Amino acid sequence: MAAQTISLPDSRFPLRTLLWPALALAAAYILVPAFATTYLLEAILLPFLALSLAAVGLNLLTGYCGQLSLGSAAFMAVGAYAAYNLNLRISGLPLPLSLVLAGVTTAAVGTVFGLPSLRLRGFYLAVSTLAAQFFVQWVLTKFGWFSNNNPSGVISAPRLIVAGFSFDSATGRYLFSLTTVTLLTLFVWRLVEGSAGRNMIAVRDNETAARVIGVPVLRTKLLAFAVSSFIIGVAGALWAFTYLRTVEPAGFNLDRSFQILFIIIIGGLATVRGAFIGAAFIVVFPLVLARTGAFLFGGVFDSGVLDMSQRIILGVLIILFLILEPKGLSELINRLATRSNRQRA
Repeated sequence: MAAQTISLPDSRFPLRTLLWPALALAAAYILVPAFATTYLLEAILLPFLALSLAAVGLNLLTGYCGQLSLGSAAFMAVGAYAAYNLNLRISGLPLPLSLVLAGVTTAAVGTVFGLPSLRLRGFYLAVSTLAAQFFVQWVLTKFGWFSNNNPSGVISAPRLIVAGFSFDSATGRYLFSLTTVTLLTLFVWRLVEGSAGRNMIAVRDNETAARVIGVPVLRTKLLAFAVSSFIIGVAGALWAFTYLRTVEPAGFNLDRSFQILFIIIIGGLATVRGAFIGAAFIVVFPLVLARTGAFLFGGVFDSGVLDMSQRIILGVLIILFLILEPKGLSELINRLATRSNRQRA
């Protein structure tokens, strides 16, 4: 008997493919707030959600459209500072609207830095987007208006109040982040499964052939940069407002851009769930290494040696993993699921 399907624009999805995401979402909304500790929420789940959303945005640009970018942290900073200033300078502006407008602001900035993609590709485009990282950090530190003329440049994030309800607690910040990430992920999912997603994949696979068959290459590239920057900008606001609770340029350095790039490579390019799988690996695995190293060698080596050892181990594992499974953890899970289904049959 054929699997029951549900129709969506331009595609058909078996209900079983939606079962696991639905169960995970139900557990995230019901079980996690009921049983998770404050440490789990603030140290693991909040950075996981923000980085996952940023990875979803970058995967849309790099994984689906094939445009390599190293400016993700810069766009996160634009989103965070835009949301802060909108909330500060426009009295009575609802927080969700602040995030949307911050995303729009970031989309405009991202489109400007995406203009070189009309001429540049690959490594040259990556260098061009890398310029955004240094330019944005310079602007945010040079002009005190963005940080409300705070001498240190480090400002406290505003209170999270939506429709009169406070989300300042750890659980509240988690639910606020989870809802934002869920809505934007669904938006990206529908986008990539439609005609825009097919155009992006065509541009990624062969730009010349895409142009010949009528794909609007220039518009597709700029759309990818705009939507990707919008998503990453909102992720930056979540990173500052819900996780760090401060807004500062140091929270969006070049290491953050590479971290997000590693997430989509490890999780799997051109797959929405790969962003979440890769973020889980990047966020959780270093904590496991830190706890294990402290337990086994805490009395032998100092914290600096342990921290450097953890970085070396993580780097070696990433290299080995990319050699053994270049398509990412998402493809590995698909292969294991296929093998399991064959054994059952």
